Parts: sequence; C-alpha cells; structure tokens
Amino acid sequence: MIQFLRKPQKFLSSLVLSICVCLFAINISAPAHSVNLAAVNPQLIDTAINYQHQAEAELIAEQTSIGQSYTFTRFAAILTGDEIYPNAVSTAAAGVVGAALNGDRLIVRGGFYDLSSPLRDYATDPLVPPNPNITSGVHIHKGAPTANGAFQYALQVTVNPNGLSGGLKGEYKLTSEQLQALNSGGLYVDLHTKANRAGELRGILKLQS
Repeated sequence: MIQFLRKPQKFLSSLVLSICVCLFAINISAPAHSVNLAAVNPQLIDTAINYQHQAEAELIAEQTSIGQSYTFTRFAAILTGDEIYPNAVSTAAAGVVGAALNGDRLIVRGGFYDLSSPLRDYATDPLVPPNPNITSGVHIHKGAPTANGAFQYALQVTVNPNGLSGGLKGEYKLTSEQLQALNSGGLYVDLHTKANRAGELRGILKLQS
C-alpha cells in the first residue's frame, strides 16, 4: 500500500517541477513590455497632430494648385528607443512624425529631440556596401516590428544648432507594395545617431482615425 501511494506522489512531484520549469522558461523568453511614451507624455500626441496638419496643408495646396479634389489618410509615429530591434536603447530622446497620404503620394513632417549624440553621418560612416540613397540619418524602412526591414527612403533633416534636435520632412510617391505595407503597419521611421549607429529611435507609421 505504501509503495502504491509513493508512485502518485512521485508523479505529482515531477509534474509540479515540470510546470515550474515551463513557467520560468516562458518568463525568461517573453519580450519586455514596451513603454508607450505617448501615454507618459501626451504633448507628443499634440505635436504629432500638428505635423499631420502640416502634411495635410502641403497636400491641399498641391491639389488645389492643379484644380483637383483631395482626400487624405492620416498616419503618425511616436519614435522611442524601446522600439529599436533587437535590443531596446535607453535614451532620453524622442521623435514625432505626422504624415498624410493622398492616393500614392505621402507627405511626412516631424521632429526629434534630446538625442544622445548627433545624427550618424553616412558620408563619413557609410554602410558596407554604401547606399547612395541614404542621404541622412533618418529613414523609412519596410518591415515588421520584430525585424530590421529594408531601407525605403531617407528623410530630409534640418538640425538645430545644438545638433541634438531638429526637423524632418519627406515627400514620396509610393509603390503598390509600399502602400500595402503602410496601411498594414509595415512602414516605420528609424533614426540613427553616432552613439547608436544601428538606431536610437524607431516608431511605426500607424493609421489614425
């Protein structure tokens, strides 16, 4: 009888141990929760809306000048170090981008603040092999949040005197593949600095209602 009872006890002990090991493994492998900077600093949301309005104004002016009607879709991105893949970057910097889409024409406006170092200079610190289309340290890439996607466009950058903040702009004619990616959350903005060459800030261009 005692031997009969020991078998279930041994089985239960093994089962409990297995469950503990599984829970420990899940906890270790689970990705860290990404901080939503917009929730921490609502001012960034207002800034994104302002940049959206700037982009919309550009589209309206373009379409009005050629006598065409216009409809546009809004997008916005909050750039943080938490979104850098595969390893998040600890930084006090932030970036905001607003965009407007009319047909296949995308206009982007934005800004960045409090970088840890100046933007990466691809003229003196190029990729290997070099890409002549990368003309600034801020880019639009196509890819999933958990991947480093292919370069699509460089944004024009205006840097403030301190070298650690500035403005962004870009105007692009998107391909059908890029349009599909944009509308499904597959385009993101990536900002590279000298201290964080692989990226200091990143954010997905998300559709806004």
